[in-house]
Amino acid sequence: MKSPFVRRRAATPLENGAAEALDEVIITVVTGDRQGAGTDSKVYVILHDAEGKTSPTLRLNNRMITNKRGQSCTFKRKAGIPGLTAVAMIEFWIEKFGVGAAWFVDRFTVRVIRTDEEFVFPVMRWIKPSQTHMMLTVHDLSLPQETPEKLRAQRMTNLGSKKKIYRYTQNVPGGPVQIENLPSDEKFSEEYYWTFATEKLNLLAKTKLIEWTTNKWRTLDDLRKVYNESLGEPKCMSVWQEDWWFGLQRLQGVNPNVIAACKKIPEKFAVTEETVSGLLDDMSLAEALEKNKLFICDLEITEGLPHKDNAELASPFALFYLNKEDKLLPVAIQLKQQGGADNPVYTPKDPANTWLVAKMFYNNAEAQHHQALTHLGYTHLLMEGVVICTHRNLSPSHPLFKLMAPHFLFLLAINTRGLEKLVSPGGWVDNCMTQGLEGIFEHMRRGFERWSFEREGQVEKELEARGVLDKDILPYYPYRDDAIPLYNAIKKYVGTIVRHHYDTPDKLSGDYELKWWREELVKPRDQNGVGLKDIPGNAEEGFTSVEQVVDTISSIISICSLGHAAANFQQYEQYSFVPNYPGILFGEIPKEKRNYTEEDLMALLPSKRMTLDIMVITKLLSNRGTKSLGDFEMQYLYDPVGVNAAKEFQKDLKRLSLEMKKRNIDRQWEFEWLDPEIVPNSISV
Repeated sequence: MKSPFVRRRAATPLENGAAEALDEVIITVVTGDRQGAGTDSKVYVILHDAEGKTSPTLRLNNRMITNKRGQSCTFKRKAGIPGLTAVAMIEFWIEKFGVGAAWFVDRFTVRVIRTDEEFVFPVMRWIKPSQTHMMLTVHDLSLPQETPEKLRAQRMTNLGSKKKIYRYTQNVPGGPVQIENLPSDEKFSEEYYWTFATEKLNLLAKTKLIEWTTNKWRTLDDLRKVYNESLGEPKCMSVWQEDWWFGLQRLQGVNPNVIAACKKIPEKFAVTEETVSGLLDDMSLAEALEKNKLFICDLEITEGLPHKDNAELASPFALFYLNKEDKLLPVAIQLKQQGGADNPVYTPKDPANTWLVAKMFYNNAEAQHHQALTHLGYTHLLMEGVVICTHRNLSPSHPLFKLMAPHFLFLLAINTRGLEKLVSPGGWVDNCMTQGLEGIFEHMRRGFERWSFEREGQVEKELEARGVLDKDILPYYPYRDDAIPLYNAIKKYVGTIVRHHYDTPDKLSGDYELKWWREELVKPRDQNGVGLKDIPGNAEEGFTSVEQVVDTISSIISICSLGHAAANFQQYEQYSFVPNYPGILFGEIPKEKRNYTEEDLMALLPSKRMTLDIMVITKLLSNRGTKSLGDFEMQYLYDPVGVNAAKEFQKDLKRLSLEMKKRNIDRQWEFEWLDPEIVPNSISV
């Protein structure tokens, strides 16, 4: 029995304050990196705990107007949930007020004062005034069949909305699918846009010292001087005429995916024992073939392509010999597919300038292949279709969406805003490439008919298909030796995340969004699909194993990173000194072995104005505008498995970077383009 004289002590104001403090949460809102990303509208939040209890409506009443990613606003609020220890879900919406209505949100974080635990809710999208509340679970990460019941309708509605926004079109007849209209979510960030635009102006300013009193270059020395006075000398200027350099261009140039082992001389290629006599050390042609010492480039895909009226386009063969020092040297070039009296086979035994012109016309044809397929077609445009398909079929909450999203950054924007300047009537390709606009479109159409996931989609299989995977066959091949370990690091990272989320067969078979995604990837382009060939799996079941998913995602990320880096970032080094890798040559393809004077060589080259355009555009394209691979501009995965996988990926990339730098010490010519420090996450330039 309590004494009537003992009274219950009233709580002091200090103790009441402590109790109230335990009920508080700190809500941080990080605004995304988009122009006009902030808002001055009224923002409201409701918190949910794991038991389903909810907070009262919490108003975040500060203005959040900021256009830079990472800018944050913090609010301390009373949660209104007794004993709150964890936040399981967040509900938020905005009401229009003022001019800045739409709002690009990177993420919400909620820290519970009682436990000092922080809960992250990635948003990564524009939020517009609406009566509908957006609801997200912690990490916003789930397979569709595991989505909480109350969020399933929201997830389906979101995908339905995105199908209306991300719509396919075909700008190239018979070519790849592209975005009909650029969605607001895909636009360049304010910072990236101005950096890109300013760089072009800076490059143009540096070329003002070029002497314009004549339209054409008089001599090679006249041409060489302009680089030192403007954008810098490409390293190739001192070696471009050398045969060993012509061989290196096949192994570590911008188009290192054409060279193939030669098992038999094609019937159309008029090479005989006599043709290459004295060029194969002490071997005969038959012996060199038998001992795997011959390699070939066959650009038959360029045969009959449309081209500019004042230029001709070769469809050449080039034969290479791997000599006793393991150097790859050209021994024969035929500039058209069908041999004949007006289509001789050129060799190093011909007069120096005759042989040099043959190499220039070969490189001119390969440059068309590089831009149409290796660079624009098989990276920019191929992946544009994949990006659209991903947005249409995988929810932003899907683990695979979040895994791929960092590698899609700015891709649609650069294709829409950038390529429309390059690949358009009167644009750079139309003016500065032999194939012109009509030719590059036809080139792309042919290339897309041939592209296969089983071959071009996977680094090792593509190398194997060309017979150059084995180091015993081709010991020195920098592209191969750097691409394979980098691809494997990507695949390891992807595998960790994919296997975690599909740890049982039922999870894979039950993922209907993944089935939709695969179905649309393979659906023909004229039926509202991407039209990719040989994607693993089948129409009935979709992907039938986790490894098929790993291979497919690894291929996509690889193309967006290492594939584009290999094709893009040394464009200034290869193209800017035009004789080295001519985007365009004027006049007819040689029909006979005649001597060429320096004046004849200069007549083949583009004008000063066209050379300037080639210099500026390739310099601009060679600049890196985004972060290195693995250092993500935007973090999508916040769960422990995703975070740890990213950390392990970064460790692997750092190790690979050191290994590549060591390999470069002993290389005949530095190849830095697949160093993870140089490879970006995405196709953003």
